[in-house]
Amino acid sequence: MAEVLLRHRLEDVDDTVTVTSAGLYESGRPATPHGVAAMRDRGLDLVPHRSRKVGSEMLQAADLIIGMSREHVREVAVVEPSAVDRSFTLKDLVRLGEQAGGREPSEPLTAWLARISVARRRDDLVGVGHDDAYDIADPVGRDRADYEATADELDGLLARLVALLWSTSAAHEQERSA
Repeated sequence: MAEVLLRHRLEDVDDTVTVTSAGLYESGRPATPHGVAAMRDRGLDLVPHRSRKVGSEMLQAADLIIGMSREHVREVAVVEPSAVDRSFTLKDLVRLGEQAGGREPSEPLTAWLARISVARRRDDLVGVGHDDAYDIADPVGRDRADYEATADELDGLLARLVALLWSTSAAHEQERSA
């Protein structure tokens, strides 16, 4: 759901960004019926989606890696240790970004990630079980209402992330063309 929601948020903001998703389990599985329905209600098509297992090559190629939980970020560290500095849970990325401020119009993504990481405590990613401060609840195996709640949470966080990463550059471009 996060992949299709972020792609949708970026449609009118930056058409150069590639958004893909991968997880910890087997590849080739379709989205759940509740996930498809939750996205359909938002006008988004999740039917073509198939799961992919995260791998070293895709992590090396990624500029930013966003996990839904601390478990995902820890797995990134195991699969591709060089990717740790650009790997965050979505909640942590948004929180750190809002604390440090959005990306400046000419600021490279890597510089912004380094800037927001100053306040980052990697030991916060250690631990087992769900932590509301970092993890988004996985609705798999739950009812439709849980999917809707997760979709709402994801969409809100992704809207904030897009505003942090692109709003100043979009505003800057509008100023230049005016």
